[in-house]
Formats: sequence, C-alpha cells, structure tokens
Amino acid sequence: MTDAALRTEQHRPAEPAVLDDVPGWFWDHDRHLFEWFLTRQEKAGVTGDLLEMGAYLGRSAIVIGGHLQPSETFTVCDLFDSDAPDDENAAEMEMSYRRTLTRSAFEENYLSFHDELPEIIQAPTSSLAGGRIPAGAFRFIHIDASHLYEHVVGDLQVARVALQPEGVVVLDDYRSAHTPGVAAATWEAVFNHDLKPIVLTEGKFYGTWGDPEPAQRDLLDRVDLSEDCDLTVEVLNGRRMVRIGNNPLRIAPFRPSRHHDRLAAEAARREAEQTAEEEQRAQRAAAADLDARRARAAERRRPVNVAKRVAGDLLPPVVTSAIRRARRG
Repeated sequence: MTDAALRTEQHRPAEPAVLDDVPGWFWDHDRHLFEWFLTRQEKAGVTGDLLEMGAYLGRSAIVIGGHLQPSETFTVCDLFDSDAPDDENAAEMEMSYRRTLTRSAFEENYLSFHDELPEIIQAPTSSLAGGRIPAGAFRFIHIDASHLYEHVVGDLQVARVALQPEGVVVLDDYRSAHTPGVAAATWEAVFNHDLKPIVLTEGKFYGTWGDPEPAQRDLLDRVDLSEDCDLTVEVLNGRRMVRIGNNPLRIAPFRPSRHHDRLAAEAARREAEQTAEEEQRAQRAAAADLDARRARAAERRRPVNVAKRVAGDLLPPVVTSAIRRARRG
C-alpha cells in the first residue's frame, strides 16, 4: 500500500451501524420534529422539493432523505472540503470542521442509509441565490451552514423565495452563545420580514412565512407526537410559539443502516473472541498457580526438608538456634 493510500485508509470514517454513529449535532427531539413535519406534509398530500444548506457529515440529511417522495428532489449545498469564499468563513471552517468534513465522508454516510445520493452542490450557500434553485418549489428547508450574520441573512432570503407558501424552514443554532450571528438574523427575520415561529427546541427554530397555527394546533393536540415530549406555549409580540423539551426518552430510533447486521455480527464475534481469550488467560494463570503450589509441596516433601521441619518441631528452641548459628558460621 502506498503512503497516500495508507493515509486515506487511516482517515476513512467508520461505517455507521445506526444514525448516532454519524458524527454531528442533531439530537433525537429535533430528528423527531423533522420527521413529524415531513410526515405531516406527506399525509396532507403536500409535495415539494427538500433542501439542506450546510450538511456536515450527513446526520440530518439522512433523515430528510428518508422522506423524499416520487418526483421530488433533495438538494444538499455545502462547501465540504472546498475553500471558503471569504476570510471570516475560512476561519470558521478551519476552527470547527476542516479536519473532518469531506464530501466523500458525507457520501459514504448517506449511502449507508439510502440507495442514491441527493443532488449535491459543493459551493457556498450564496450560490443558490439568483435563480439557481426554482422559486416556490420547496416544502422543507434546513439552514445549518455558516454562523456569520451576513451569510445567514442571505440563506434566509434564499429560503423565503424557494419555499412554498406553507413550507417549513428550520434554522440551527439560533440561540447558542457562540453563534450570535444566527440569532440576530433569525429574530430580524421574525420582526422585520414576516417569518413566523412554529416551534422552538434547544437548538433549532422551526418557522414559516405562511400560517403557523395549523401545525401548532396539531403539536398541542399531540397528533403523531411522541408521548414524552414536554410542550409549553410562549407569546412573543402577540404571536404564539410552542416550545418542546429536549428529553423525549421514548422516541423511536431511526432505522439502522445497511451495515448494521454485518457490524453487529462482527462486534459479537469480537466480543466472543475476547471472552474466549480472557478465559484462556484465566485458565493459564490458574494452571501456573497450580504448578507453583505443586512445586512448593514437592519441595516440602524432600527428605532433607522433612528432617529440617521435624528437627524444628522436636528440638528445644535453644538447640535449634545453636544449630542455625553453627550453619551460618
């Protein structure tokens, strides 16, 4: 194997058996809400394309792609391992993603759960503006690309044009301390550009430029919602928002990858081999201990040692001490 091939093999991501094996920051309550919104649309007969702006290694894209209907298109836009378009974005990439984020890793993860890749645009999300994607064609858009205010503003403008009237947009990191640019762009869109909150989680903002109330009613009525979701209602500037707690313990897991059974069998085989090896080590240690005890017993049975013990037992202590001193002399 060449040095280059060896380096490639060393950095190859492990095959995921389940969704949690794919690196990323996408928690179960948000996965549940993604599937809740997408399934709700499908049950209502809504069709439209799907878009993710910023994908990292594919954890959320895998979930979105599971809801792709016939005639729909799923588009993923990410820089992956391309150079960032400006210094600030390049610094953000270098700090957070550069060592791990590659297009090939994304593709391998995605294909572990799906038969075909989405349409991939390896470019800044700003490249989607200006008619690159069709207006009004999308039912669900996830924005999780740059955290810089100017970029998020641009991504929201793209989403507003691209979404259907009742389409859903999701913004990641809208309230994290290290992403104030996302918070500023999100709430600016709410107060100045008619974006309406539907539901908030610890990490994501779910909104629409349409009417949020039908989805909110279904959430509060717990239509197809996990029993363990903790819901509260807030009012902001006269508008209702639903908040969902971040500990839905009984959410069903996402379906396993195509590698799951093989990886599970390999793990079981390794565990059995390790158990057998530990048992063999224990048996060897026990045999060695038995051999040592037998050797000590045989040594004690040697005639000269028997005589010593008898003498020590029968002779007075003074005589025994004298004999020992004479032997040392």
